[in-house]
Amino acid sequence: MLYHLLYPLHVDYPVFNVFKYITFRTIYSVLTAMAIAFILGPWLIRLLSHYQIGQPVRDDGPQRHLVKRGTPTMGGVLILFAIVMPTLLWADLRNPYVWVVLVTVAGFGAVGFWDDYLKVIRKNPKGLSARRKFLGQVAVAGVVSVYLVASGFDTHLTIPFLKGQHVELGWLFIPFAVLVIVGASNAVNLTDGLDGLAIGPVMIAAGTYLLIVYLTGHAKFAAYLQIPYVAGVGELSILCGAMVGAAMGFLWFNTYPASVFMGDVGSLPLGAALGAIAVVSKHELLLVLVGGIFVIEAISVIGQVAYFKMTGKRIFLMAPIHHHFELKGWQEPKIIVRFWLIAIVLALLALSTLKLR
Repeated sequence: MLYHLLYPLHVDYPVFNVFKYITFRTIYSVLTAMAIAFILGPWLIRLLSHYQIGQPVRDDGPQRHLVKRGTPTMGGVLILFAIVMPTLLWADLRNPYVWVVLVTVAGFGAVGFWDDYLKVIRKNPKGLSARRKFLGQVAVAGVVSVYLVASGFDTHLTIPFLKGQHVELGWLFIPFAVLVIVGASNAVNLTDGLDGLAIGPVMIAAGTYLLIVYLTGHAKFAAYLQIPYVAGVGELSILCGAMVGAAMGFLWFNTYPASVFMGDVGSLPLGAALGAIAVVSKHELLLVLVGGIFVIEAISVIGQVAYFKMTGKRIFLMAPIHHHFELKGWQEPKIIVRFWLIAIVLALLALSTLKLR
């Protein structure tokens, strides 16, 4: 919005020429998102507390979690607002990739909001049924994936580490993209079990993809690194910057001991956004490293369920794996910070692969 209003003025006022640069607009997207979260955060927490929109806690979980019961939840609406508004303000809204990710965020946010509404406000402990939630996620991811293919988007799958190696997916790109987006969404959702545990790695992953989309959308950098060049995808740097700023602002209130939780309305769209960004930047497989913490959490749940069905025994004391460490006696802040450190290392490894061709 500001881009469209102010950049045309550069003809008469050269100072407005800075709006041409993605780096300038990305920095201010980060700052705008942070400001929104910092300013609106206390008001939202008071509002959620007033209407008793508090976090339900399972009795069969770690006992130390019982003190979290009643903590304001559904704070993810703040994150989404702090992502969408800076993107609308600073991004070039003629860019289709910006709208692909925004639609993904809005769609998954709606699914998460409905789930939280049923659990927290309607007091239905099961919330949205797993089947309906999954169908809603697939529907949203399917719409954006079909749009990409129908608009002529490159359906090659890039293989990391291998110079110039691609696999043509054709129409199989649609189910593959749906898998990436829905999988990332649910993986972040599973990770959101401790104060700040999910939002920290989300911030790290968004910052990592900020660099990736900028390099991928820059013809010279892409050629130098021998990575796929996707014209226009660099504009997603503004949205990634908004994710970083929103995550930083929300973490201020979500850090241990949390004053607010994001709920499914936050975790589902954040994961889906990372998946969609990975898809449109042609770095889908790199998401396994960039979002490695989420992958580990998801695998711990899948492995636990599969192993229990086969043997009647458990691999971990409790899944997702962060609960296993809780039951082993680790304090919550120790688990959180160590998982953040792992996320940073994995993000650095992911960035290093851009040159390994």
